[in-house]
Amino acid sequence: GALLALNKPPGLPILGRPGELSLSVLLPSLRRRLGLTAELHLVKAPTRECSGLILLSSCHRATEQLQQFFTDARRRGQYPATYHAVTVGVPAEAEGEIRTGLRWQQQGDAATVVPVPVPGPRSLARKEVKSTLTRYRVLGAAGGCALLQLQPKTAFPEQLLVHLTLLLCPALGDHQYSSRVGRVLGVPFLLPPEATPTRTQVLDEELLGRLGLSPQQLHHLPVHLHLQQLVLP
Repeated sequence: GALLALNKPPGLPILGRPGELSLSVLLPSLRRRLGLTAELHLVKAPTRECSGLILLSSCHRATEQLQQFFTDARRRGQYPATYHAVTVGVPAEAEGEIRTGLRWQQQGDAATVVPVPVPGPRSLARKEVKSTLTRYRVLGAAGGCALLQLQPKTAFPEQLLVHLTLLLCPALGDHQYSSRVGRVLGVPFLLPPEATPTRTQVLDEELLGRLGLSPQQLHHLPVHLHLQQLVLP
């Protein structure tokens, strides 16, 4: 009917800068290729760095109803979106929840998302901090890496990437937040965001060998975070 689902590659933004390739730029040619008369509207999509499901609609009413459904489902305690992630490290518990406050913080010229373990009621009321929750489950593990199922109950930019660092298991290819997880004698520990500038993810030689990458190629490695399933009414 009115709905169209695509599989987005990592690195493609939804709304790009002028002159940049983005989903919004591609929609008119996609509509012509499919022979659709109505314009396509975005219902749901993963962020630039993630891959996975994009849900489009050629009907304004369907778009509004579905977006409202996703909002209401989270409020009811449901988890309408399911992600898969490959992580560097295996969580200590096979399943659980990650709860923390999140806020934006300026670091130099860039803004970054930092956790606030115990947010105050005043900062929550002023919406300076948002309480966030992600449910996770380990689907498999091998060679010091894991495949995780992630179900966010809240929506905050880069929530899943930051939550994975709190598990001490950053996403493979996360060059934004993985530096917050340090290691001493192979044991991971959390570093404060202020002490961890953004840099290319550091992987051990064994994992680099299994990936077939040299250290010089590592910055091309995309984030292994994938919007795998959307529940529709």
